[in-house]
Amino acid sequence: MRGDIPSKKKVPFPIPNQLWGYLRQYDRQTQLPLQYQDLVRYSTSLPLIDQNGVDTLWETVYYTESEREELHRSLTQIYALLKTDGDLTVLAHLSVARVDFCTFGNTQPFRVRIINRLNDNYDHFYVKRTDASRVFGLELEEILSPNHVSYLVDGSTLIEEHIAGIPGDDFMRRNLEDNTFNLIRIAKEFVKFNERCFVRLLGDMRSYNYVIDITPDIEGSQFRMRAIDFDQQSYEGRKSFYLPQYFKDNNPIIFLGIEHMNDQTVRQYQMEERSLIAMRAKSSRARLRLVLDLMSSTPLSAPEKVIRLRQELAQHHKNDDFLSCENMGSIVRTNIQLVLQKDFRQSINTL
Repeated sequence: MRGDIPSKKKVPFPIPNQLWGYLRQYDRQTQLPLQYQDLVRYSTSLPLIDQNGVDTLWETVYYTESEREELHRSLTQIYALLKTDGDLTVLAHLSVARVDFCTFGNTQPFRVRIINRLNDNYDHFYVKRTDASRVFGLELEEILSPNHVSYLVDGSTLIEEHIAGIPGDDFMRRNLEDNTFNLIRIAKEFVKFNERCFVRLLGDMRSYNYVIDITPDIEGSQFRMRAIDFDQQSYEGRKSFYLPQYFKDNNPIIFLGIEHMNDQTVRQYQMEERSLIAMRAKSSRARLRLVLDLMSSTPLSAPEKVIRLRQELAQHHKNDDFLSCENMGSIVRTNIQLVLQKDFRQSINTL
């Protein structure tokens, strides 16, 4: 089976009581004025077409007059909770411009566009069903990546902030015609992104599941790839599923690396990223250990996937420690420890 095809549709996993305690401890859990199911009761919908006349696979949904006012008020309150820690004074200038529903993929999220009436500036956030896999994916992103993520959970509902950037597939179609200096930087960032995904076993990073954030620099631009889909956190059984380099729709960037980097340079960038991840792991040691403990006691995949992944990683690392792992959480812990200990002295045995 190719590395770019999921074995079957991802199923959500419930959040256990211990994880709810963690979410309260780190201010991720809060009481929301509505739940995901409240948004499902729309009366009609229309396909959302982009500026080029292409179907986006999202639908703009509409509610009855009797429900719309209350729903929009609740959605602006949620935005205030997410962005201003619940300061409701901002609500006077905010309104809901549009609610979209995604019919593609596993999560079927709602995307809410919030507009500031004072300056017509807009922002988005997402309303999704709760899933333990996604929560652990978001937490590992917060702890081990250079990125901050904001989200809230209540009952059956998870609220995620919008992560700004150009979707990877759009970027490869429209933004790869650049100067050589920037192309090298793009290839370098992909190596680092590939490493971040593999260390923490975040899967399914096809080009539409991450965005590229571009920051103008003194000469050229800086690029950062950011995951926007965390459903496939340590779920699949194939090692290749956790390496973005094996997804064929990432080939345009992979070919840049082949053209502009040799094996020694790739190795250097891998080691740089592992060192940064190790430093983040050390600085958040207690929190990371707690997350990994919770992952190890939470069902996150099917037994046959656990068996396959531990066997493939044992072969990859030439280390039999994986063979004693009985769940995805313990596999992630072992992978973090072994990957970060390779070829340089970073002690993280206390994870």
